[in-house]
Amino acid sequence: MRSVHDLMNLSNRTALITGGAGKIGAAISTSLAELGCNIILLDRPGVSFDEVTDALLKVNDKAVEIVTCDLESEDDRSAAIKQIKEKYTSLNILVNNAAFVGTSNLQGWVSDFDDQDIGVWRRALEVNLTAAFDLSKRCRTLMDGADGASIVNIGSIYGMSGPDLTLYEGTEMGNPAAYAASKGGLIQLTRWLSTVLAPNIRVNCISPGGVWRSQPEKFVQRYIERTPLKRMAVEEDFKGVIAFLASDLSQYCTGLNIPVDGGWTTW
Repeated sequence: MRSVHDLMNLSNRTALITGGAGKIGAAISTSLAELGCNIILLDRPGVSFDEVTDALLKVNDKAVEIVTCDLESEDDRSAAIKQIKEKYTSLNILVNNAAFVGTSNLQGWVSDFDDQDIGVWRRALEVNLTAAFDLSKRCRTLMDGADGASIVNIGSIYGMSGPDLTLYEGTEMGNPAAYAASKGGLIQLTRWLSTVLAPNIRVNCISPGGVWRSQPEKFVQRYIERTPLKRMAVEEDFKGVIAFLASDLSQYCTGLNIPVDGGWTTW
């Protein structure tokens, strides 16, 4: 029987993390690197990977592979996986972390339902759901024979629960339908893939709660009041659960959606 230490060991394994230059992507990649994993970071053209790669080099001295890709583009996704396949013969872990989250000034995104734009809806669905489907499909041949093959999707509490719009009153924040629908679809895609790709590849999902991003104080206080653990999430909160789902610690787990939300979805 292997020890817990052996079960969490990711030495000689390789992970592809989308949205890798972002804050949650950095927490995910650092967590896996601390367990010995080789890291491939994928993110949009023009973003800086410097902060993440510097942090990873402090964890271990393994080179970090960088792949730029606009996940809204099927051609870009195809080219990105082709680039990876030219260098790697196998892939052990895929984390579909990238998400279209928009901004408060994106027209047709954070607005009343009647004003939400169908074009922006399509953009969100393409990144948050279609890209995860496409990358999982394109990576399957790399993962089929790989040790401990594991796909981890990053969902959201709003893929599980409807929004309480009173949280946003008096702020420029909101809760677009496309974000919720795409994350709900991703959770169901997790279940679908978990049976279709079994037994060679496990597929699970993490659904974060609200992450602190210097939001308006009135929103933060309302959010905390509704959260049993009485705080918003920080990036460190996701390191343990990603290590669990990506490693052999969860070797008999597939099709799960694990809320990491301070108890938000228990009410």
